[in-house]
Amino acid sequence: MNNNQTIEKLRQMRLGAMADLHLQHMKNNQLKSVTPDEYLALLTDQEWEYRQNSKIARLIAQANFKQKATVADINYGPSRNLDKNMFMRLASLDFLTKMENVIISGASGVGKSYLAQSLGHQACLMGYKVIYANTARLFTRLKLSKVDGTYLKELKKLSKADILILDDFGLQAFDNHAREALMDIIDDRYNQTSTIVSSQIPVSVWYDIIGEGTIADAILDRLVNSSHRIDLKGESLRKGYLVSE
Repeated sequence: MNNNQTIEKLRQMRLGAMADLHLQHMKNNQLKSVTPDEYLALLTDQEWEYRQNSKIARLIAQANFKQKATVADINYGPSRNLDKNMFMRLASLDFLTKMENVIISGASGVGKSYLAQSLGHQACLMGYKVIYANTARLFTRLKLSKVDGTYLKELKKLSKADILILDDFGLQAFDNHAREALMDIIDDRYNQTSTIVSSQIPVSVWYDIIGEGTIADAILDRLVNSSHRIDLKGESLRKGYLVSE
């Protein structure tokens, strides 16, 4: 058996992590220290771990998060009105398996975006596809996509995400294009996937912000009624604190 040929074949089959570990064991003369079954399991585990880590890194990069937010770094200070047990249940992603939504509201700077993105990051670690988007910028992009004919393609991309994070929801008034785009997004995702919304605007005002009563009713019925709600309190965390909006 020619070990160099074996390593080259492994690399050509895109089993680089397995090839690297095999080469390391050859150089260190460790091939006799384990049984064939143990060695095969060792090489397989190395390749599996490498691919899983690569997948996670790719999912995080594709999510396009604004911040490096993690569940481990959440601030549960008493003034925030954030129940740790409740949030950790959300972090288990049970809401995702049940195709439920999460709505995080509160004043500017209290950490809404961070919470939303920490849940998104947790989903990436567990192998789910996440898309983070500033709501106003997303609607602008979708409006332009109608001009160049890629609107349906953009909607399909959004519908395939296991979690869609709509950040800064409702900061700009909804025009007809934004209303129709939101209706299309929510309708495609309803009972299929989960959406996380962060907003400075109280949910009670969303009906008026969206406008067009029939469309607003349809959107809120699909988005709000099947949601977990977090209403953050306290002062802005932007002034000298770890977690920012």
